[in-house]
Amino acid sequence: MAVEQCPAPPPLSIGRLALGSPVVLAPMAGVTNVAFRTLCRQLEREACDTVAGLYVCEMVTARALVEKNPKTLHMTTFAAEENPRSLQLYTTDPHYTYEAAKMIVDQDMADHIDMNFGCPVPKVTRRGGGSALPYKRKLFGQIVAAAVKATSGTGIPVTVKMRVGIDAEHHTHLDAGRIAVEEGAAAVALHGRTAAQRYSGQADWNEIARLKRHLAHTGIPVLGNGDIFAAGDARKMMETTGCDGVVIGRGCLGRPWLFTELAAELSGKPVPPEPTLGRVTEIVIRHMELLVAHDGEDKAARDIRKHMGWYFRGFPVGGEVRSALARVESLADLKAKLAPFADSREVACEPDSPRGRQGRPKKVTLPDGWLDDPYDDTVPVGADIDNSGG
Repeated sequence: MAVEQCPAPPPLSIGRLALGSPVVLAPMAGVTNVAFRTLCRQLEREACDTVAGLYVCEMVTARALVEKNPKTLHMTTFAAEENPRSLQLYTTDPHYTYEAAKMIVDQDMADHIDMNFGCPVPKVTRRGGGSALPYKRKLFGQIVAAAVKATSGTGIPVTVKMRVGIDAEHHTHLDAGRIAVEEGAAAVALHGRTAAQRYSGQADWNEIARLKRHLAHTGIPVLGNGDIFAAGDARKMMETTGCDGVVIGRGCLGRPWLFTELAAELSGKPVPPEPTLGRVTEIVIRHMELLVAHDGEDKAARDIRKHMGWYFRGFPVGGEVRSALARVESLADLKAKLAPFADSREVACEPDSPRGRQGRPKKVTLPDGWLDDPYDDTVPVGADIDNSGG
């Protein structure tokens, strides 16, 4: 008997961008640089002969971009084959938002601008940024409007990524979603947790469904984010919430092939098998080669180390090997350490388990008096973080 394939969801369009797969790589500081994005895209192309999803650059700070901070400019690097080019801005100030978006337009730096209102990191929220900012409804609207104004008539869509709110007593996503759409956002993505939850517990997909119903009359896509660790999770989220697409963050850590699996699952095609340990060693080496090309060997070695625990989770490589990989010093060193596993046919025993940061819920650190007036549009003092990337 033939296995019945699930129907594919409708294509996802964000403004003028028509995506072949309703899957978006979430911007993650220190992870979604040009090397990682290229690797994800290469793996998807090798399996599917095409690149269907959207891969977002790690967050850059609007003010740092306007001031041409060298680190920030380096982070905006895109590979020649990246299309569309997607860049995320962190901002708390309508002025710098407009100037940064205008710079992106004038210098043809990207084809899509996403805006970060979801970061729960204390150094961001204590200054009124990230997931703290949508509480200030008027300021939030002014920031979105500034980006939309700067990109008006260019075809570059502006989207917003946010959380449910600050904590259980201060949900903001319904107001923020409405305001974002009213100010011209082309799509809204929601992580189904509050800032206080960080990455603990389970994402509340019911809140994604609520936002989708809340904005259904607008026709603007709503994307869901949170706890998608396997291809089936993406379909389940879309079916249970009605969302138009999914945003993948921690689920792809050490699993850049996840986008291939997601594209297959959501197009009604058979999901490819999990890669063997030998195949993973090839992917890790390719990842470092791409990092070397982008940052040079010394920085690449430091960067790849944090990925080792993610890549080899569930594989029987042993503690000594894991420790050695966490101290890798060069591409040649990496190849030598992985050589004994090149022909291994082992498959990870827990490929779709949660990974990355989890932790516990914590009270959100906010500027003094932040909750006093949700309609105060004063730009928070010193809210620009020192550099890009979170």
